[in-house]
Amino acid sequence: VSNNHGKPRLVRFYQRLAEEVQQQIIRETFHLVLKRDEHICNFLECGRAVPSVGAASPHPDPPLSSCLHSLFGGSDYKLIYRHYATLYFVFCVDSSESELGILDLIQVFVETLDKCFENVCELDLIFHMDKVHHILQEMVIGGMVLETNMNEIVAQVEAQSKLEKAEGGLSAAPSRAVSAVKNINLPEIPRNINIGDINIKVPNLSQFM
Repeated sequence: VSNNHGKPRLVRFYQRLAEEVQQQIIRETFHLVLKRDEHICNFLECGRAVPSVGAASPHPDPPLSSCLHSLFGGSDYKLIYRHYATLYFVFCVDSSESELGILDLIQVFVETLDKCFENVCELDLIFHMDKVHHILQEMVIGGMVLETNMNEIVAQVEAQSKLEKAEGGLSAAPSRAVSAVKNINLPEIPRNINIGDINIKVPNLSQFM
């Protein structure tokens, strides 16, 4: 996920790639998607030329294969994306995935974010990164799509949030207990106890408190 200026807001790779390769993929992907006109299809296949917007250029855009093919090491990949307001949601998948299926997956992901954050915006992705990653993980694990039912995803996210709050309360319980004990007002302990002819001296316990 990137904003309109190319700043990545959510990145997840399901292949082991070097950091510099990941950054190159992010840059190339955004530039390829940014060139696309709003009225053409929302997916690009490796090996197809990227059409330029507007008048013909004497230096046509390089084919997508020169970008993704060289980065991934094969031509069996395609970009599928959707543009919402200030954010681009982009998936890079192989040919076994359905374009319409991935478009629907992006739609479910956005609607789930919108429901969890109540009118999601770019700042939610910045300040709640852990929750955003959790939502994506409920849908896709290891590159495999496991869940597309928004209600099920939201239920799992809410259950996790309740568990985290409960664990936060338990972790704070010992400190609250110590504070409560310190604030107990106990009556002053007598220093001498006389029972008939027997005199008992009570030691000063303040040094042990």
